[in-house]
Amino acid sequence: MAKAGELRYRPGARAMLKVKPDRTADCVVAGFRPYVDRPLLSSLLLGLYDDANELRHIGIVQSFTQKRRRELLEELQPLCVPLDGHPWEHGFLTGGGPTGRLAGAAGRWSPGEMALDWVPLTPQRVCEVAYDQLDHERLRHPARFRRWRPDREPSSCRLDQLAVPGTAAGGIRALA
Repeated sequence: MAKAGELRYRPGARAMLKVKPDRTADCVVAGFRPYVDRPLLSSLLLGLYDDANELRHIGIVQSFTQKRRRELLEELQPLCVPLDGHPWEHGFLTGGGPTGRLAGAAGRWSPGEMALDWVPLTPQRVCEVAYDQLDHERLRHPARFRRWRPDREPSSCRLDQLAVPGTAAGGIRALA
């Protein structure tokens, strides 16, 4: 909250401002999900590299206009690759999170057992996204696409950029 130091809470008065921090991350786009019922892109799958240089799935971006969804599908088509050899060929989020295995996580991808509901992309495109909250190195809500980052190498997109100095778990600033 932003307010004058001497200002006290006044019921019914809008005398204080709620200020949210602007958090951004540069992420690798390693896949996308198409809509099931029409040939449009639904969401981009985002990843960041960990200390072991493994590409970890951290969340998605999904709010695009219909026109932009068509453009992205066309733009990303040349980057589509087979699942074999992709960093997520055996699944992503397989370890789950602090509350257990997350929805959408697969123990392994096996075409005979489950349909692949996403399209793997060669992990060479980087985008900047804005986000609100983290849950153990994973975006709690879908991120907001800001821009492409052709100036960034995918290998430079690391999990440690999500760590905010002086914050407690989940990215919420600890109050003294």
